[in-house]
Amino acid sequence: MGLDDDAREYHRSDPPGKIEISTTKPTNTQRDLSLAYSPGVAAPCRDIDADEERAYEYTAKGNMVGVVSNGTAVLGLGDIGAQASKPVMEGKGVLFKRFADIDVFDIELDETDVDAFCQSVEAMEPTFGGINLEDIAGPECFEIEQRLRESMDIPVFHDDQHGTAIISGAGLLNAVDVLDKDISEMEITFSGAGASAIATAKFYVELGADPDNITMCDSSGIITEQRAANGDVNEYKKEFARDLPEGDLADAMDGADMFVGLSVGGIVSPDMVASMAEDPIVFAMANPEPEIGYEAARAARDDTVIMATGRSDYPNQVNNVLGFPFLFRGALDVRATSITENMKMAAAEALAELARKDVPDAVVKAYGDQPLQYGPEYVIPKPVDPRVLFEVAPAVAEAAMEEGVARTEIDIDAYSEKLEARLGKSREMMRVVLNKAKNTDQRIALAEGTDEKMVRAAAQIQEQGIGDPVLLGNSDEIEGIAADLGLDFTPEIVDPRVDDTEAYAERLYELRQRKGVTRSEATELVRRDTNYLGSAMVETGDADALLTGLTHHYPSALRPPLEVIGTAEDAEYAAGVYMLTFKNRVVFVADATVNQDPSEAVLEEITKHTAELARSFNVEPRAALLSYSNFGSVENEGTAKPRDAAAALRADPEADFPVDGEMQADTAVVEDILTDTYEFSALDEPANVLVFPNLEAGNIAYKLLQRLGGAEAIGPMLVGMDKPVHVMQRGDEVKDIVNLAGVAAVDAQGE
Repeated sequence: MGLDDDAREYHRSDPPGKIEISTTKPTNTQRDLSLAYSPGVAAPCRDIDADEERAYEYTAKGNMVGVVSNGTAVLGLGDIGAQASKPVMEGKGVLFKRFADIDVFDIELDETDVDAFCQSVEAMEPTFGGINLEDIAGPECFEIEQRLRESMDIPVFHDDQHGTAIISGAGLLNAVDVLDKDISEMEITFSGAGASAIATAKFYVELGADPDNITMCDSSGIITEQRAANGDVNEYKKEFARDLPEGDLADAMDGADMFVGLSVGGIVSPDMVASMAEDPIVFAMANPEPEIGYEAARAARDDTVIMATGRSDYPNQVNNVLGFPFLFRGALDVRATSITENMKMAAAEALAELARKDVPDAVVKAYGDQPLQYGPEYVIPKPVDPRVLFEVAPAVAEAAMEEGVARTEIDIDAYSEKLEARLGKSREMMRVVLNKAKNTDQRIALAEGTDEKMVRAAAQIQEQGIGDPVLLGNSDEIEGIAADLGLDFTPEIVDPRVDDTEAYAERLYELRQRKGVTRSEATELVRRDTNYLGSAMVETGDADALLTGLTHHYPSALRPPLEVIGTAEDAEYAAGVYMLTFKNRVVFVADATVNQDPSEAVLEEITKHTAELARSFNVEPRAALLSYSNFGSVENEGTAKPRDAAAALRADPEADFPVDGEMQADTAVVEDILTDTYEFSALDEPANVLVFPNLEAGNIAYKLLQRLGGAEAIGPMLVGMDKPVHVMQRGDEVKDIVNLAGVAAVDAQGE
């Protein structure tokens, strides 16, 4: 099947459409229903009647946007009417929810009269926290938005006008930075004079463009003062009429610094691009076919062409999804009465700034591992970049508060963390640890310092104030990687080829001389293997923590730290722990990487260390030692080990947390089974520390929960070591390295 048939099947598969309503509160019991509806619902109704602002407290209004259209100007389809536009409006709701967790009702009004349309939308104000106007033909769209902004006390935003303006404006800010141009001196040519083009031109003026340098063309050619005087253009186009001779688009592009296409595909030739000024900016944003293709525009010039389109298969996609979800998120969260020019400006500037930062591995993978680095082919962030939410929304919220259109004041730092938590429970949990780690001077040795991910992670560790990263390896290679990546930091490097490592070799020899290691072998190990070098640095106190394992098999990466640093005084064994986060639950899983067949004593120790780790994440541990048996239902050596370990822990005064076992996995995590069937259990709530009877079970379980259960996994975190050491999995991403650096820094604070 082709794309059209696939899309039809996608939309009509049961249930039809793309959205549904789901409940956010329990509705399982008679009492639940009496709270949700009659008679309990009367209480919040009375409170709102006394104070309408309490609707934001008691209802979903504060997270609800109305996507409203009459279907008179649907992108690529034209005037198809209200009913036919409904799939598009549902799709808009999907994007709001997917990217900013905003709920949407799509409203299709079979109404083209401006007065009647406005009256209908105004009547719905009690329902919504904001209104997103969509696919309404011009020039009526200008009047509708203006009237609704004036008459309604909630944000009203016509995305077709302002969305492209904001996203392309962010690209413009970065394009002039890359090319070292001055916006105020640039000649800018527009192809198209509809709602989007006019709003974009106005926004560029807000960014610093000189309106006298903007030449706008419609289907009849350059919009001149003569045409305006003859009544050939409407009042909205008139604003950009210039005192120029009449001409066509080719005339307007000759010598221009920038081309902005918001018209139709294929109307710009390579010769027209060739006629532009030095190092031109070409934003050809017609969809689905741009005014000129990416390859054709680049091939037309020998100098730098910064090219943007509306397509995802080329660099610098101008995609409105980078704007409207996050603009509304910030506006809703401060209960803004409107969306102002300053709020739009804040969104554009935040997007521009984000494009200058290192790009997460997950975003790179989503785009086929193509290089994504600030420069001519990357001046606009990618839509799937999760950081857009907690970069743009806070900027918008802050602008709203500064301008006085916010009904409520919020702490921006705390708000950013709250937004980050919307992207997943793991981010919320890691933020606890990263905040503890911030602004410390813990030195974190990164053993595989010549790996690009390690260099990028070091830059982020330093930028976020998590600690002081020390990269181990060839300094020439490391500095070259940092320069190639355009990272704005000077890493601290220990290069065993040139730096003095004699003290580390001597310490390694002292520790391993009766384990078959000679002095010359110790010297060679420190110089050749950065795992031994890093371990010796931590053991001698020259570093506070070690991260390794990115390019090594787990056992070979773990061996040097175990030989040099060893386990803690109160520990005989190390263990690997994963933190698994679900939507509303966090569990710590041990052991998943180290001990193949732990004894009763090892299970006790693992449980203690894992409980301590949970507390570093501000999670009060409740431990379950797992088996295929429940509390003696099966008697054999295998089930006795976790049962005896649990009993020993309950008798241990140092184990100041509830613990029980042996028990089956569902008994441990399902409250009804735990408290009803086994009411005698020492756990009165589901367990959040799950200790498995052997490595196979732990490793299999965490991977199944991650892949089939939708859990996000952080780890493995190595517990039981004398000093902080974490051995990563091969292929971990930069964010995993940064997360483990945060855990290591917090561990080191307690040393």
